[in-house]
Amino acid sequence: MNTLVKVARYHLVDRLQFLILPVGVTFFAFLVNLTIFSVIPETPEENYSGGLFTLYVFMFVCGALSMTKSLPFGLALGVSRRSYYLGTILLVAGLSALYAVGIVVFQAIEEATGGWGLGLNYFRVPWLLDGSWYLTLLTSFVFLALMFVYGMWYGLIYRRAAVLGVVVFGAAQVLVLVGGVLLLSWTDSWPKLGTFFSTLTVGGVTGVLALLVCVAGAGGFATMRRVTV
Repeated sequence: MNTLVKVARYHLVDRLQFLILPVGVTFFAFLVNLTIFSVIPETPEENYSGGLFTLYVFMFVCGALSMTKSLPFGLALGVSRRSYYLGTILLVAGLSALYAVGIVVFQAIEEATGGWGLGLNYFRVPWLLDGSWYLTLLTSFVFLALMFVYGMWYGLIYRRAAVLGVVVFGAAQVLVLVGGVLLLSWTDSWPKLGTFFSTLTVGGVTGVLALLVCVAGAGGFATMRRVTV
């Protein structure tokens, strides 16, 4: 466990990448949204911007960089691949928890101020982050972890097979999605899929995201064992 903590601290030497930029860009996007909605003459009572997703995008980028930019030196220090990967997962958990708590706090302030006086819902996302505070906390944590771990997997694919591997990996996922769409069309299952999503609660969404975290984490770990540096 001590080694895993050291790996997490090793990543946090680059505070700009893991702390300053994600928070800074998220709040920059927030200020841009505040400015836009304050100058628009007529807006609905409830406005949803979607700008919060910049944080999730940065988590994906941080995950990829943790397995590309930081990996060679980390292994050169004598850390095993397993310890490096699990230590990075420990970092994922810590950052996801920190940012999830921040989202819950600012969501509460947003609600108390009537959407910052503009009816703006920046920290509240319909259907995904739109439930009780504890559900928002859990869903935010799981979704942030998913984006980071998914980015880690992409970073490892790049380390294993360079740009060509990333392209093939992305193309394979697109093919799976296309195959799913064709299967739903051939079996006339679109109404059933719509019914499933319409009955899915916020807790159900969190469960699906948690399952994807496990899949991405397992895939990344399997790829990590074959990475050459």
